[in-house]
Amino acid sequence: MTENRKYQKTLAACYLGFVTQAIAANYAPLLFLTFQNTYGISLRKIALIPAVFYLTQLLTDLGATRFTDKIGYRICVVTSQMLSAAGLVLLAVLPQILPVPFPGILIAVIFYAIGSGLVEVLVSPIVEACPFENKDGRMSLLHSFYCWGAVGVILSSALFFAAFGTENWRILTLIWALVPLVNVFQFLTCPMERLVKDGEGLPLRRLLRLPLMWTMILLMVCSGASEAAMAQWASAFTESALGVSKTIGDLAGPCLFAVFMGISRMLYGKMSGKLNLAKTMLLSGSLCVTCYLLASLSAFPVLGLIGCALCGFSVGIMWPGTISLSSQKCPKGGTAMFALLALAGDFGGTVSPAMVGGLSELAGGNLKIGLLAATIFPILLVVGLLVLNRRIE
Repeated sequence: MTENRKYQKTLAACYLGFVTQAIAANYAPLLFLTFQNTYGISLRKIALIPAVFYLTQLLTDLGATRFTDKIGYRICVVTSQMLSAAGLVLLAVLPQILPVPFPGILIAVIFYAIGSGLVEVLVSPIVEACPFENKDGRMSLLHSFYCWGAVGVILSSALFFAAFGTENWRILTLIWALVPLVNVFQFLTCPMERLVKDGEGLPLRRLLRLPLMWTMILLMVCSGASEAAMAQWASAFTESALGVSKTIGDLAGPCLFAVFMGISRMLYGKMSGKLNLAKTMLLSGSLCVTCYLLASLSAFPVLGLIGCALCGFSVGIMWPGTISLSSQKCPKGGTAMFALLALAGDFGGTVSPAMVGGLSELAGGNLKIGLLAATIFPILLVVGLLVLNRRIE
């Protein structure tokens, strides 16, 4: 019991690490129109900001398969928080001092995207290595902090802009930079264990020869895709389906999606001791298919919004659940396995929103067509889970 209390500081640092990732992923998109109006940046260039963020995160995931075990968890995770803080500070400063603002924004994005990628790779194995019971529940609860971080960023930023005006966005950016800066000291002083002993972790080449690993990769790609396709287009879908303003669209779309996803992860974190993880994921995957069909095929806008919100609930345990299953079935996977899973999830999260946007444009701007096509991801997820459950049994 005393041992567990000692690692509560580690757990708190990891929670704050996911809040930092939520700031990195969700704050800049709130400023896209501000960047356009303040610096005269075209929307085509602004579209490069999320592309650069996710591409940098993908490359960081890929690189982490090789260097994190050699350097060590503590140095890498402290660096992740320092880079995240530096990126946010640079976002507030660089566009003002460079002759051309846009490269300054991209440089800042690259800094905090590297930090975000390292958080994604490292925080899960750090928690997995702690001597806690009920680790799949802990993992689900851990990942819920990304959801609460996203909700907090959206709501707090909206309140700040309403009170002080969007022209003071640089001040808010510096305030958000304090979160990873404080967490640097948390990670420097908290106890930290290695997931596997030096030299015992499976190398990437051997991991990729395992059939089970490819099933897990499929689950992660589909988890990331199912989550991102709905989350990224939730605001636009809500605005077009319900005919509301962007502010209401943000609150009723991505914010509601994140709330339900967080509730799902918290509930599983509390009830995991009574539930079979693989079967619970299969039920959630089936619900996800239903939600996508409801959002894309319903003739009633309110039902479409319900489908969007419940989709957040259905995908909630997919990402952390796949990580927990992978750790249970391949305990020697080490950091390389976690990095590979993060890479797969980010790949799905990068491809699916682009696919939805492209197909919707081909359909004359009909988002429902794009979301209907994206139903393929939760369907493949269910198929992968059926295969996995058969192997487990």
